[in-house]
Amino acid sequence: MDVLSSKQDSGWRNKRGEASLSDVHRSINISRSGSRWRRLAAFAGPGYLVAVGYMDPGNWATSLAGGSKFGYALLAVALLSNLMAIVLQSLCARLAIASGRDLAQACRDAFPKWVSIPLWALAEIAIIATDIAEVIGTAIGLNLIFGIPLELGVLITALDVFIILYLQKMGFRWVEAFIITLLGVIALCFAIQIFLADPQWGGVIRGFFPTTEIVTNPEMLYLALGILGATVMPHNLYLHSGIVQTRNYGHTLPEKKEALTFATIDSTVALCFALLINASILILAAAAFNSTGRTEVAELGEAHSLLAPLLGLAIAPTLFGIALLCCGLNSTVTATLAGQIVMEGFLKMKLQPWIRRLITRAIAIIPAAFVTIWYGDAGTAELLILTQVVLSLQLSFAVFPLVMFTASKAKMGELVAPIWLSAIAWLIAVVIAGLNVKLLVDFVAG
Repeated sequence: MDVLSSKQDSGWRNKRGEASLSDVHRSINISRSGSRWRRLAAFAGPGYLVAVGYMDPGNWATSLAGGSKFGYALLAVALLSNLMAIVLQSLCARLAIASGRDLAQACRDAFPKWVSIPLWALAEIAIIATDIAEVIGTAIGLNLIFGIPLELGVLITALDVFIILYLQKMGFRWVEAFIITLLGVIALCFAIQIFLADPQWGGVIRGFFPTTEIVTNPEMLYLALGILGATVMPHNLYLHSGIVQTRNYGHTLPEKKEALTFATIDSTVALCFALLINASILILAAAAFNSTGRTEVAELGEAHSLLAPLLGLAIAPTLFGIALLCCGLNSTVTATLAGQIVMEGFLKMKLQPWIRRLITRAIAIIPAAFVTIWYGDAGTAELLILTQVVLSLQLSFAVFPLVMFTASKAKMGELVAPIWLSAIAWLIAVVIAGLNVKLLVDFVAG
């Protein structure tokens, strides 16, 4: 262990243990002799894995519902959520590089077991909620493109573990390349659909400015929190703080400062790309559905079937299905990695990726299959939105520890977050918690 980390370990209850994802830990070398641009390029990748969580199938459901019902008004929530995400993900990179710990390990090493174990349970619930959304989204994508029944599609999603095994065997750079390629396909699909939808760009621009109705209208707040839960996702905080450490960035303070700069640039650029995709989903729903009086479109299958007659081109629904399937596959990879980081970090328990994946996927498949069989498309749409609200409610239990750790000089040493950054992060944490309390009050009040 380097000298810097030894000093910082004095701020933790427990000493740092073995790194999570140990098979890929510091496996990607950073050239010391290369140019600054080349070193920056070596850090590009983890941010795009994080960005996947900001455009998963659950996000589609909330964005479709928000766009069809309220037009462009919730674009402000997508923008605000993305700004929050940029701040929080930069803190994840800071925590990892300064302490050598991911967020799960940090919680284990900072808190007594009676605190860390419930935090682990909540993190697992968040990953299961994410997985339910992925199961449903992938199954709908298979149904839209290949006509596979939803019930069978839900079961087929269990086979995606082989994709992950194959990619991890080839190396972590191949995992990143797979993710970035699929993100490119998603972006192309939406670019074509937005062009066909021809939205009112004046309304789009106004939509990025928030209104008080978002908070005062319970139905709009519910969808806004769904978008928040789909954008700033708890498992992404654990994921980013783990996969940043796949880079072998050195141990000295200057090397760590440079690594933090490059990792922050990587995640910020990737999250701006994610905002474009999120906004595209909402803009497409507003332009294609809200403007034609279809204000209740929240089901992915219904949106798919309506696109062809509304946009006047048969390829539009196919593009929608391809993008949805790519989102499901991408989210599968990142949720698996996050699950490994959470289990290894909190419990020091190592499982083979395929075992961990099958356990999580089995837990997710049961409610997804039940809802699909008994309630069909309508039930899956409601379940998708519910998973995003569950994620939003779980978020504070990851955000508050993250902000607390990165603001601590004893834990972070010279890389402690500046006071201005900590102040913004605390404000974000309080806003998220406050919105969740309001959601619960409105829910209880009926």
